[in-house]
Amino acid sequence: MFEKISLLNIVFLCLAGFFAAMVDSIAGGGGIISLPAYLLAGVPPHVALGTNKFSSTAGSFTSSLKFIKSGKVNFSILKYLIPFTLLGSALGVNTVLKLNQRYLSTLVLILIVFVGLYTLFSKNIGLQDNQKPQSTSRLFIGVILAFSLGFYDGFFGPGTGSFLIFGMIHIFGFNFIKASGNAKVLNFVSNISALVMFAFKGQIYYLVGLPVAISMIGGAHVGTQLALRNGAKLIKPIFVTMSLAVAAKLLIQMH
Repeated sequence: MFEKISLLNIVFLCLAGFFAAMVDSIAGGGGIISLPAYLLAGVPPHVALGTNKFSSTAGSFTSSLKFIKSGKVNFSILKYLIPFTLLGSALGVNTVLKLNQRYLSTLVLILIVFVGLYTLFSKNIGLQDNQKPQSTSRLFIGVILAFSLGFYDGFFGPGTGSFLIFGMIHIFGFNFIKASGNAKVLNFVSNISALVMFAFKGQIYYLVGLPVAISMIGGAHVGTQLALRNGAKLIKPIFVTMSLAVAAKLLIQMH
């Protein structure tokens, strides 16, 4: 069913996957590294999407687990958001075949450039943990964010991690490290629906995806350790860089 991939290309994919997962666990955006790597290795686009989702979900799970163990994930908030992220993602996956993604690209490009530049020029954003009191109105806004970005991730995807981190900082007052931890858990949840769909449709090349998944688990472990050790001073510049890199990727795709 799948074309054979050379050992050299598998090694290349494992290295790219390690680096992608390391970056993704710190500030999101790893998909702009791992997905093009699959395409460069000769994996057909539809299979590349499914296989990348499979391997990156393994890395995302590892990163989520480490953030949880470090106490940087607030489940008193996430317990309300996770069901809506899962619901939004399932609806997004079901919608993706019916609507034109091109119109969404323009909106996302504008929003993610705003997120990146706003973060770059706001000197104190996310550097201090100013967690705001939990309230019904704040949780309601969080639920809207979780559902919307779950839907977006199932439907389209680029920049989901950046938007989640940005939202966590502004809605709940988290610093970058706590925002990254909570965002990573929500991002992992939103990936599940898409992963199930790709698996059901047989669009995952497991022979390639498994070694890359193992590499991404290693990359996620290293990246999360770096984030926890160095905190917001490391996460902020990588977050800005990856946000603008996602914007550049979208702009190139549009033209």
